[in-house]
Amino acid sequence: MTLTWIFLATLAGGILSVLAAGLLSLTVLARWAPRLVSFSVGVLLAAAFLDILPEAASQLPLHDVGATVLAGIFLFFALEKTALWRHDHAHQGVVDAPPPTGLIIVLGDGLHNFVDGVLIAAAFLQDPALGIATATAVIAHEIPQEVGDFMVLLAAGYSRRRALLLNALSGSMAVLGGLLGYIVLQDVQGAIPYLLALAAASFIYIAVADLVPALQKYRKPRDFAEQFALLFGGVAVVAFGY
Repeated sequence: MTLTWIFLATLAGGILSVLAAGLLSLTVLARWAPRLVSFSVGVLLAAAFLDILPEAASQLPLHDVGATVLAGIFLFFALEKTALWRHDHAHQGVVDAPPPTGLIIVLGDGLHNFVDGVLIAAAFLQDPALGIATATAVIAHEIPQEVGDFMVLLAAGYSRRRALLLNALSGSMAVLGGLLGYIVLQDVQGAIPYLLALAAASFIYIAVADLVPALQKYRKPRDFAEQFALLFGGVAVVAFGY
């Protein structure tokens, strides 16, 4: 039963979120994509602080949890910086470079989705409710991210069909990560609390480093009120949804 939950959750977090992003990108619903960012921030932070970290702290000393989260934030910073360096290198001296740019996006997103799949598996092996919360947070940040990736691929010269196919391919890595995580983590149960702390670090980093700066571009009082309401909406989904 746990394997079924992992498969369905990673399928939703990977491929189905890509399809939802494609729907948002290609229809009149595209204007709602920026609003999803505020909601995603609320879901990510609530999942990290209200569900995942308390579960990790129930099995590890608080110092170890804090150290793992800190190490995870540095790790995700380094990974993101590496991806940006590669992106810049692909454009050096080239006016238009669709293939390298598209490849970087697909490979980087595929690796990210694979890690998400492993983290979802770890959460479900710990507790089904925690798994659902983790999967919800993954889906919440994947949809606006996939919208951005989809738009970049289109701008790089890919057709809509090929852009959707490439994003779906990278999204399928979440399922692979979930299945592999289920197989491997059964024999190394002691690693699960550390993976949960890394999952929390990932969610905190994505929310604070990537998504919040995007929200700060909208400075009108109406924007603030809307963002705050959606932030609390995201928190409420995690806090009262399970």
